[in-house]
Amino acid sequence: MRLVSPGRSSRDVRPCPEYGDGGESTGRTRGQSLVEFALILTPLFLILLGIIQFGFIFNTYVTLTNATREGARTGSIFIYDSSLDSNPVTAKVLNDLARNEAIKDELMTSMNLLSKAAPQFTVGSTWTQSGTTFTNGDLTIAYVVPSGVTDSDPRTGERITIQARYHQDLIIPLIANLLPRDAGDRLVLTGEVTMVIN
Repeated sequence: MRLVSPGRSSRDVRPCPEYGDGGESTGRTRGQSLVEFALILTPLFLILLGIIQFGFIFNTYVTLTNATREGARTGSIFIYDSSLDSNPVTAKVLNDLARNEAIKDELMTSMNLLSKAAPQFTVGSTWTQSGTTFTNGDLTIAYVVPSGVTDSDPRTGERITIQARYHQDLIIPLIANLLPRDAGDRLVLTGEVTMVIN
């Protein structure tokens, strides 16, 4: 609506650029809006991609933590089988290996939809032992005898610590450049749980 002073006709009034009245000024306003939208869209798009990537990372971390907890629980309730060998020393070694395999199997089963294939989660059939710590690829199992507990073949009362590492693929290159990565350009997530053996 145009305001007209008394004594002037509406034909004498010129459009006001501030209010977008008339021809050329509306085109300029629309162009300015388009430029502002383009400037805002880029950071918003990066934020959206970041939310998606961190959603995948958080899902993997929660799943890995739960799988590690299930593996530790399996190790804590493992039933010692003295019939594996007549020699007590050999029977303890065989039971440790059986417990470790049960932990690994439960961990792999509990990973749900996460990839279980190498190189994202490397576990083979061989265990490397260093004292009371066993390692199999990205899975480490450590037995600790706390003070006041006597070391026994079934390891009752000892603490078992399970540490599992998972190599998460980073699907958004711009976000991946901001995160620490391993040699395969993957983010390494770690789940660690300690329980007492019953």
